[in-house]
Amino acid sequence: MSRVQSKKSLPESTTLWDFFYRLKRAPASALLLDYDGTLAPFQIERNNAYPYPEVMPLLGKILKCGGSRIVIVTGRPVADLKPFLQPFDNLEIWGAHGLERLLPDGTYQQTQTAPGTREMLSQAEAWVVESNLAQLAEFKPGGIAIHWRGMADPEAKAVEAQLREGWTVLASSGDLKLLSFESGVELRVARPDKGDAVASIIGESLPQTEIAYLGDDLTDEDSFRALNGRGLTVLVRPEYRQTAAQVWLKPPHELVGFLEQWLDGMPEPDHLTTTS
Repeated sequence: MSRVQSKKSLPESTTLWDFFYRLKRAPASALLLDYDGTLAPFQIERNNAYPYPEVMPLLGKILKCGGSRIVIVTGRPVADLKPFLQPFDNLEIWGAHGLERLLPDGTYQQTQTAPGTREMLSQAEAWVVESNLAQLAEFKPGGIAIHWRGMADPEAKAVEAQLREGWTVLASSGDLKLLSFESGVELRVARPDKGDAVASIIGESLPQTEIAYLGDDLTDEDSFRALNGRGLTVLVRPEYRQTAAQVWLKPPHELVGFLEQWLDGMPEPDHLTTTS
């Protein structure tokens, strides 16, 4: 009997349904998920950005089946994201665009940045404070993000212009880069990025593993490019934009439908096979 009794609608997509056909027959699978804008709607107050109500129960059911590796790949630091993922304390998280990694057993890893790069980030942080932008700043491993969600458009454009004027020289070094995201800009280390995290996950997976990545933002494009040709890439946004992703889903209903279909398409645990 199917585990899912009713599914939310999904768009007609040969790519999507071909993937689910393969998923049902795969010995292993990996579901890679961005957080803000993908699993959770954007909020003016980032501390209120909780997942869509149906998301965490579905992820729990997928985890319980035991056939899928679930990985959160996010721009947030690991420590900031963990409270939003309760009650699960065993999810794998790649934080700060892949600079951090938290394994399901609680092991924490962080890629160290070069001393010269850290010095440039310190200069950028000092500039943010001197420019009276600290109240908009998120200081995290390997980067500084400035958020202007909720600001009036003229004010937001003024902040962005000020940032680009102040940070462009630092970003031109090649060790740092400027990333645009939904209502903000981040100055961060050039590598690793989300695409590097996805490449590492692919490298750790069996060749027969079916992998999907769901993301919404420009920072997820690195992940889409890393996975295209090897798995399914899905843009999750209310409005479409140009993207390297193969499929577009509107949250929350089509996102929930995708997770339901994933659950329904997984082999039963006692039918899973292993490859030596």
